[in-house]
Amino acid sequence: MTELGVWAPGETVVLRFPRPDGTIGQQHPMRVISDDGRVLLGWLPAGTEIVGSRLVDGRSMRDAPLGQRFRIARERFLTTWEHTSTLRLIAEDEWSSVWWFFGQDGGFLGWYVNLEIPRGRTPAGPDRIDGVLDLMVTAAGEWSWKDEDEAEEAVLAGRLTADELTRLRAEGERLGALAEAGAFPFDGTWTDFSPDPGWPRPRLPDGLVSGS
Repeated sequence: MTELGVWAPGETVVLRFPRPDGTIGQQHPMRVISDDGRVLLGWLPAGTEIVGSRLVDGRSMRDAPLGQRFRIARERFLTTWEHTSTLRLIAEDEWSSVWWFFGQDGGFLGWYVNLEIPRGRTPAGPDRIDGVLDLMVTAAGEWSWKDEDEAEEAVLAGRLTADELTRLRAEGERLGALAEAGAFPFDGTWTDFSPDPGWPRPRLPDGLVSGS
């Protein structure tokens, strides 16, 4: 990372997802495509090792009943980002990041809007609290909410505040309107993206999994 806080193309950064209590959950290494100090475009290919998060009893969050998902402590573990590759656009002052999904053959599959609470940058990469509520956007520009029930439960469990969820929903509606209009980032930009074939998969720094 340079003195100006701008990452150079080809560098590896680690996207971290802090929890509201200050602990760190998932961590995703990405190859930098571009960065201007405010907007980062990064690449996470299928097969990349990441730090995942699961319930301390070993279950994934999806395996637990809705009422338990935000009330049981979590632990980090090493796992692999599987099946799809993602190009991610992360703006420091926006409560969302936009992910382009690509299949194993390199074909574009659609977009995912990960609603998030921005928490600035560290020397290693951006920090974003996951907002639970998300959007799915098809390649044709049709969009729908994802995990609305989980978002409401996260508020009840104290994982998010009601005000935060209101702002996250407003951000989702803003991105949904852009999708309906076929406006950037849903205008076909980067849907034909192909990574440099000489790039190895981004790697995590050592020692990220200790602790909960």
